[in-house]
Amino acid sequence: MTADTRLPLIPQAPEGLSRRARYFVERHGLRVPHRDLTLHREVWLEQGIPDDEIDRAVAFQELWGGLALPPAPEYEGGPRVLEADVPEGSAGSGWRFSAGGCRVSMAYGFMIGPGGEFGIDADHWTPLHASTAGWVEALALADHAGYWAKTITKVKGGVVEELDLDGFEPVPEVQGLADTWWRGKDSLIAVYRGEASGFDAPYCLRAHIYDGLDAWGLGGT
Repeated sequence: MTADTRLPLIPQAPEGLSRRARYFVERHGLRVPHRDLTLHREVWLEQGIPDDEIDRAVAFQELWGGLALPPAPEYEGGPRVLEADVPEGSAGSGWRFSAGGCRVSMAYGFMIGPGGEFGIDADHWTPLHASTAGWVEALALADHAGYWAKTITKVKGGVVEELDLDGFEPVPEVQGLADTWWRGKDSLIAVYRGEASGFDAPYCLRAHIYDGLDAWGLGGT
């Protein structure tokens, strides 16, 4: 029987992800056709885009391009498919490129920053995680915690600032910047500050609290 090449391929998780994130990518993700950005190099060079920035976009595309993952808990689900595009910026402000199109109409886009940060381009650039791997780790942890938690509580605005994180430790693999995950004795807390920071709007603060987790639920690695 001839294979149907129109079907999306099961993705192979990039190196360096946790076991939990690798399982998430390979079990729940799809790899769909994506553009070869090397074909645009000459045109982009003529537009004044530095060769190093084109290399960054090409490297992202080769590693992450075409990867479709389940929706994120916030940011209206995040990018529909991870996909790089033409770099934009300058030497003074730093160069960024798209991380993929939005699932719904949004007031901002998802971008990869000068240092490889994954973030949103709202009223101003706001890195959420130090890398795309951190974003994927956060997606995987949300999926895992959501499955195993006995209760999930969502809070917003000033209530987020009142959360008691004494005794909690940051979850390092998500490489949190504006967004962070915290692990306690039997709970996980995800704090989403991206929209609040990107729009200078404290009422956009969000947090999800996953309670009633056992040792496996807390880690899954």
